[in-house]
Amino acid sequence: MFPADNELNRDISRDPVDSRSAEYLAHMEAGHFKLHPDFGAPQYGVPFTVVGGSQARVPMRFAYTDSDPGPYPFPLDLFIQGGPRGTGDRHAIVFDRGECKLYETYATSRSGNGFAALSGAVFNLRSNQLRPEHWTSATASGLPIFPLMARYDEVAEQGVIRHALAFEATSTAHSYVHPATHSSGTSAASSAPPMGTRVRLSKGFNLSRYHGQSLVILTALKKYGMLLIDNQGAPFWALAGAQDPRWNGPDLEQLKTVPASAFEVIKLPQLHSGQ
Repeated sequence: MFPADNELNRDISRDPVDSRSAEYLAHMEAGHFKLHPDFGAPQYGVPFTVVGGSQARVPMRFAYTDSDPGPYPFPLDLFIQGGPRGTGDRHAIVFDRGECKLYETYATSRSGNGFAALSGAVFNLRSNQLRPEHWTSATASGLPIFPLMARYDEVAEQGVIRHALAFEATSTAHSYVHPATHSSGTSAASSAPPMGTRVRLSKGFNLSRYHGQSLVILTALKKYGMLLIDNQGAPFWALAGAQDPRWNGPDLEQLKTVPASAFEVIKLPQLHSGQ
């Protein structure tokens, strides 16, 4: 997804480590936390819907003014994170194959003959253009979800991930770095990482004990890393992935043994104030 030279598809295995990497990691409690796959069988993760160019478009109602207006090609039986009566983030993701566009919403629910959500974002997957400065998306960072998720078709069927992944940490700064465009910061500490911070699994971390789906994911984390896209309150680093009943749960359990301290923050680009 996105052009081959898009930042999310860039090999960062040789990028220099940020001079403040240790400070950022300490703030994210890397010495105490471990990686945690926020997906797995039977129904964990974020569901997505693929539609064709003939999909009917429905009206959308958003609470946040920095949302991309409707109508969206959302089927009325749209998959929503957590199900029809679920709580939590209630993300909805639709990939329109006809237009090669991505439609993502946050806190999504049915409303009349369409849908309502707190926020909505449309991404042209043929373009490298970022969202406007200070605009959010279905995530606090202004970044998309779908292109940064671990997906079963890549991991289990192709055996390779060719893009960065996404994670959430407990505390972030009131600032962001591109390709993020927004911050919902929770800390004024100088050591707090900006939204969009990119971490990479250290080259020296030994992968010989890992196998299967976990090995594919960890290999990608060495080459493409993962970007900080949101805040969350759990005591681990939550790695984003697609909902799919075919995930191998026992295999993914291996990821929970990876300490957050095995990662390093790569050199950050220019800092932007989130205010």
